[in-house]
Amino acid sequence: MTAKQNTRLEQLFLLGRPFSPLYSCLMANRSSFYRNGIIKQHNLNVPVISVGNLILGGTGKTPLVLYIARFLTRHGRKPAILSRGYKGKAKAEINVVSDTTDILLDAVMAGDEPRLLAEKLPGVPVLTGKKRSVTGSFAINSLAADSLILDDGFQHMALKRDLDLVLFSGKKLLGNGHVLPGGELREPLSSLKRADAFVITDVDAPPEATVVEFISFLKGSFPGKPVFIGSYHAETLIPRFSQGKHDTIFLDEARNMEVYGFCGIAQPESFKKVLNRLKANLVGFHAFQDHHSYSSDNFTSICKDAKDSGARAIITTEKDFVKLRNLYNADLPLLALPIQLRMKPDFDHYLLQRIESFSGRDPTSA
Repeated sequence: MTAKQNTRLEQLFLLGRPFSPLYSCLMANRSSFYRNGIIKQHNLNVPVISVGNLILGGTGKTPLVLYIARFLTRHGRKPAILSRGYKGKAKAEINVVSDTTDILLDAVMAGDEPRLLAEKLPGVPVLTGKKRSVTGSFAINSLAADSLILDDGFQHMALKRDLDLVLFSGKKLLGNGHVLPGGELREPLSSLKRADAFVITDVDAPPEATVVEFISFLKGSFPGKPVFIGSYHAETLIPRFSQGKHDTIFLDEARNMEVYGFCGIAQPESFKKVLNRLKANLVGFHAFQDHHSYSSDNFTSICKDAKDSGARAIITTEKDFVKLRNLYNADLPLLALPIQLRMKPDFDHYLLQRIESFSGRDPTSA
């Protein structure tokens, strides 16, 4: 997000701040209604893991969903991922982005994040739809899923879950600390009582003082709920699209060429930071809004800036790449930097304990 966009957003938050207490009250009442059974929660009788956040914008939900899906698969389970399909054009009650063998929807129909998950997780079904109880039932009954992962599920209380993980970005933490429409919080801080554990992503080593203080705040305010940290790292092979062909190059090869970076994600500075940490020869960078819909004018502008900066290639995120590769027709090679979330062993141990606690659940009883 550009400085101009940040300033405009802060102005809107300032205007909305008088209404934050009302919105907080409404969200707290909604949570209470679910908790007390006034609004019904659906139980699908298979383990459900929710990955969500309290703050607007990117906190690393997609990388953590990838991490958990792979972890579950390694430990003998058959997970499916349920997503809202934000900005995807497929609006049916059940949209199968991928089943156990094929990818069925492109990024335009599915949304960029569900499409990316489908590509990164062959054999793991990915579905979109507003009602997760409906898509979840389909995943269980038609795709043999024995566990479900809710992508962006913290506020989706209509479906019961066995593990509720709430994420924070190490660079934003609680943002400006105010609830919508006066700030970036989707709910008041009291909603974190629903969480089972917290994950802070994009944490440097050693962690910054603000992160250390925030961990102390979470542990003090919500005793008994563990806090885990993760960091982003680039993968070894980088997808490349050049002259109408797709292939891959090694990370070291990309390091040796002048590149111009761009992205349309919620935390563009995180992507830029990874490029700098890799000592990429970054000659320029442009950030678009999250979930940006690219046009030919964008390509023209990006490529002109890149060439003027002396770039030999342009580089973006995998999330942007899934939207671009069938549209991009410029002469500069387009690279996508795969970034994975690395968690410490304590998180794996915690997940394994929770998975073992799922044993005995009958997936056929849903």
